[in-house]
Amino acid sequence: KKETKRNEKKRNETKRNEKKRNETKRNETKRKEKKRKEKKRKEKKRKEKKRKETKRKETKRNEKKRKEKKRKEKKRKEKKRKEKKRKEKKRNETKRNETKRNETKRKEKKRKEKKRKRKRQ
Repeated sequence: KKETKRNEKKRNETKRNEKKRNETKRNETKRKEKKRKEKKRKEKKRKEKKRKETKRKETKRNEKKRKEKKRKEKKRKEKKRKEKKRKEKKRNETKRNETKRNETKRKEKKRKEKKRKRKRQ
């Protein structure tokens, strides 16, 4: 009987120890899983942050390019406009000179004609 009781006690002790071991193992597994998930979450967060930063920089770069393009276009149009104005001015000047020359010629011709008529008389 004593032997049986002793064996029973031993069995119970073994069971208890087994239970404890299993519990510890479960807790360890849970802890590792939690750690793994946390790591994954942090990694995801880090990648998202990086992606947003990259996007922000890209947007900034594109904005800069767009402004530069706009500025160059404005400059080009201004240059074109000035050139057009200059040509117009030149053309008008040429026209004026031509008109003046013609006027002078006409007057000269008239004067000569008058002189010639006077000589005839």
